[in-house]
Parts: sequence; structure tokens; C-alpha cells
Amino acid sequence: GINAEYGKQWYQRRVREAVVSTQSTGRQDDAVRVFCDTIQGEWRRLFRAVSPGEVQRAKNMLKTMMLSQCDGTTAVCEDIGRQMLTYGRRIPLAEIDARIEAVTPAVLKRVMGEYVYDRDPVVIGLGSTEGLPEYGLMKNMMSSPLD
Repeated sequence: GINAEYGKQWYQRRVREAVVSTQSTGRQDDAVRVFCDTIQGEWRRLFRAVSPGEVQRAKNMLKTMMLSQCDGTTAVCEDIGRQMLTYGRRIPLAEIDARIEAVTPAVLKRVMGEYVYDRDPVVIGLGSTEGLPEYGLMKNMMSSPLD
């Protein structure tokens, strides 16, 4: 829909800005800042304006990815082991599908509000971190989802 197209255009514009900024200044600092801004902006957009079509597309992609990862005996065994460690039992495909299908825009907004907004973000920098925005700024960007 319109929200999905706007989100895609916004994301592409931000990536181009990061690439141009990095190329013009020769500094990766700008790319790191733009990357952090882009991720946080997308989280805010998901909280405010995710469409049912976007959620359905994401659910379809998740199910496709999960099924494609179990294409051999080793991958199936890893999946069984992961489920046993996480849930203490093997989860049938029908139950996995039902859990995924239970996600709606309202559920996504509730979960984002409960676990993402007004929470202290965990920030890890590896390598050159000069361009990483200050912690307080990143925390403030995630504390007012209705701006």
C-alpha cells in the first residue's frame, strides 16, 4: 500500500544519503549515524503506521524463510534442537503457522510499545564507533513514538 511504498522510498533515500555522505567525506562516521537514524526511524514508522498488507507480507516472508532453512537433515536436526532448548518440545508446523498468523498490526504496535519504546536501548559498537550517535540521543529517539 501507500505506507509500504513510502517506507521503501524513505529507506532507499536514507541509504543513498549514507552512501553519498561516505563517498563525499571519506568518513564512515556519517554512514553509521545515518544507519542508526534509519533503523530507529523504521521502528517508529512500524509503531505508528504499519499496514495490514505489510504485516501479511512479513509473515509470508518469515514462513518462507523458516521452511527454506529446513532443506536438509542437518538443518532439520538443528531446528529440532533449537525448539527443544527453547520450548522443551517440538513445535508442529501448524502451531508455528498459527502463531505467526496471530500477528496483526495491533499486536505489533502493542509489542513495540511494551518492549521498544521508553526502554533503554542496548547499543554495541565494534570497530570504529566515532560516528555512533550518543547514547542519550538514541534513547530519546525511541522514547516519543508519537512525535
